[in-house]
Parts: sequence; C-alpha cells; structure tokens
Amino acid sequence: MTSQQPRRIGIVGYDGVMGLDIVGPAEAFASARGVDGAGAADPAYEVVILGLTDRPFTTESGIVFKPRHSLQAAPALDTVIVPGGRGLRESDAGSRVSAWILRRAPAIRRIVSVCTGIYGVAPTGLLDGRRVATHWRFAGDLARRFPKLRVDPAPLFIKDGPFYTSAGVTAGMDLALALIEEDCGRRVALAVARELVMYLKRPGGQEQFSEPLRFQIEASDRFADIAAWIASHLHADLSVETLAGKAALCPRHFSRRFRRTFGRPPAAFVEDMRLGEIRRRLMTTRHTVEAIAASVGFGDSDSLRRAFRRRYGVSPSDFRNRFNSSRADRNEAN
Repeated sequence: MTSQQPRRIGIVGYDGVMGLDIVGPAEAFASARGVDGAGAADPAYEVVILGLTDRPFTTESGIVFKPRHSLQAAPALDTVIVPGGRGLRESDAGSRVSAWILRRAPAIRRIVSVCTGIYGVAPTGLLDGRRVATHWRFAGDLARRFPKLRVDPAPLFIKDGPFYTSAGVTAGMDLALALIEEDCGRRVALAVARELVMYLKRPGGQEQFSEPLRFQIEASDRFADIAAWIASHLHADLSVETLAGKAALCPRHFSRRFRRTFGRPPAAFVEDMRLGEIRRRLMTTRHTVEAIAASVGFGDSDSLRRAFRRRYGVSPSDFRNRFNSSRADRNEAN
C-alpha cells in the first residue's frame, strides 16, 4: 500500500511578521508523521513558506526568511495559514494578502489565522457573521474595524466552518495540534506535542489567561512560582503546611499574606485549580470521573462531584455530555 500524499500547508510571510507565528505551526506540522498500511511513518505535511514576492522578508525580531514561492506562484494548497504581525496591520500587506485569499479560497480546504493574522482574512468578508478569536489585546480594535465579525476575546482558538482563528503566538501551536488531530488522529497530535516538549495539549475553549498565569502576574517574590508548582502537583498534598514550606514561611503567616495578596485563602485557590483541570480533562479525555478525581488529588469522586456542581452548576457527567453534544452539533453544522 502506497503512502498518502502529504497535505501541503502554505504559511504566508511578509515584512514585519511575528516570527514565532510562522515557526511554531511550521515545526508542529513538520513533526507530524502519518502511518500507512505497511506501518511506515511518513511526513503527513509539506510546509511551504509563501512571500508577497519571491524576495526575502524580515520578521519583527529581525529574522530573515526566504520564501519558497511568491503568492502569485503558489502551488495548490490544502491549508493556508496567515500569521500575525505589525506589518500586516500597518502596511499594504494586509490588502494584498486578503485579495489573494479571496481569489484562492474556493480551492483551499482550510483558512487559518494566527494572532493578528486575522487582519489579513477579515477584509475578504469570508468571516462575516462568524465567531472568531485573536490576541486579547487586539480584540476590541478588530471588533471596531470589522463589526460583522463575532469577536470572542477569551478562547485560544475557534473553528467556524473551514475557518480557524487563534490567539497570539503559542496559541498558534495549540491550533496546529488541533488541525493535526483533525487530520491524523489524537495519537499523532500528542506525539507531536511530546516531540516539541509542550507542557500539555490545550483545547481551543481554554482561556488565553490561565489561572496560574494570572497568579504569577499578580504575585511577587517568593509567591511568584507557587502557582506553577501547584499546577504540576495537583495530585499531591497541597495543604497550607506544604505550600507554606515551599514559600519558606510559617503556615499562619503564609495564609495571611496569601489572602491579603489574592483575596482568597490557599485552599480555595487550590480547589479552583483542581476544578479547572477536571473541566479540561472532561473535555479532552474519556477517563472516568473516579479516575480524574484520583489524578487531581480529590479524596473521592463524591467530593469532586459536590465541588464541581457547586462551581459550575452541573455534575461532571452532565458537563461532559453537554460539551460532547455541543461539539457534535458544531461539527454537523460545519
């Protein structure tokens, strides 16, 4: 049995592009390997960099890329990715990219924007009436400039029909993993995430500002790294005594400072972190509620169910069923 022809991914470049918006997705797709009937692992994708012309272009950080093709000479493409960058928003690059997309869209299976790359897709009108994402800092401006878009500033990425839009920089890699899973299955996507040493494969509905990041932004000195440590040790003993020891403070002093700084006691913060992880696992795994409870440090599934219902207003099983039903409805609509 012959191997399937790699899908060709075209990534558009221009002067003033965000380099990681190109390199992140490109490396993810280049790491994906499909398995044919004989068990051979072959590249699942061919990544080609496209320029406005055939001349090199320079990213915001000064890295120079040599495109393989100009837009005018671009070959047939399965998926087009438009990265974000100042150059797309502040020059005629945006209009040149959008005009090209409008011409080529009927022959392209998926059109993807990373971060502010949406400024190159929105002028086509193809996104009108659709729900879209972008970097949280540009959501308001995008909504004002393109009022027909349904801009959601929270999610990492959104799929609406054949159009995929995402938040900034690393969210482009999360979206690339989602596209790989869509094409090649979950096992291949997770293998890519492991190859790239990504901490976890994040679902699109996860918010751009994670709870640990909010905590670290607000924190200072010895508190700054506690949230990240909690997030990677949810299964462990996270009592006040343990956390106080990590901060080199006595438990009473630690609790006072924690509450004064973050407006809630340590136990409430730990429970919020655990419930957020439970919610993510209900959306992305098939593990039982009992297995999830054990993996995130809840003593038993009954206490998990009570805490989950108190926080989200539904049981874990109902939440999973509603999420799966909603996802099936979206897929059918698309």
